[in-house]
Amino acid sequence: MSTDNALLHGAVSSRRIPWRAVASRAWPPLAFFALLTSAWEAMAIWLHSPLVPGCGAILRELVEIVRSGFAFTEIGVTFLRMSLGFLLALVLALPIGILTAVSRTAERFFEPGVILGLTVPGLVWALLCVIWFGVSLASPVVAVALGVLPAMVISVHQGVRSLEHERVEMMRVFRLPPALVLRKVWLPLLYSFIVSGCRVGFSIAWKVIVLVEIFGMSDGVGYQLNSKFSTQDVEGVIAWTLAFWMAMLVIEHGVFRPLEIHANRWKRGNAR
Repeated sequence: MSTDNALLHGAVSSRRIPWRAVASRAWPPLAFFALLTSAWEAMAIWLHSPLVPGCGAILRELVEIVRSGFAFTEIGVTFLRMSLGFLLALVLALPIGILTAVSRTAERFFEPGVILGLTVPGLVWALLCVIWFGVSLASPVVAVALGVLPAMVISVHQGVRSLEHERVEMMRVFRLPPALVLRKVWLPLLYSFIVSGCRVGFSIAWKVIVLVEIFGMSDGVGYQLNSKFSTQDVEGVIAWTLAFWMAMLVIEHGVFRPLEIHANRWKRGNAR
């Protein structure tokens, strides 16, 4: 009987929520947000200017756009454009990154383009694509792809270069079909590097898509920011920024963080 009680107690204990671990992870970001909010509210009270609204006015505007569902609609439009541009960049980055990693000639050929892409601001891509494609879906998709592509190429390149020389020689000796090598070797290896590159690329894509929507779109988060800016509605600008920031947090913790944990599970297995 005592054994059963011990097992029951152990099962209940294993199901308990590790509150200390949760608190240790939660309090630093909460403290940061509390400090940031307090500093902003103090600055708003001190300046007493409509250009620096208080936290209450910003919160009311944020609640209004979320409650009405308008924020979800506009953020959804922006995310759709970002995702299409991001997928286009990924489709181009995979063959380019692999080719530059296995061929020195290809690396030298694409190197100027990668450096150019890293140095050109997102504003330039936004302006050029609006001029080229006008008010169409192609403008944000191509602009995001051009802005994200260099970072994705570098991630894929580094991932392929991380493959051990012995495995490369083994593939050459056995003359494995290229499709099989891509599916069984390169893609699993690149998984973790692609996830890391996606996290960086998504932050770049956000900066590019907002510029495109400001200059050439009639909806989306960038368009709403531009609309609020034209009327000097500062709380509206901040509210839309916070709304998209919260959406990005959901993507980060709901998509990229689990994918990163799944992609790096083999490292924990080796550590054991």
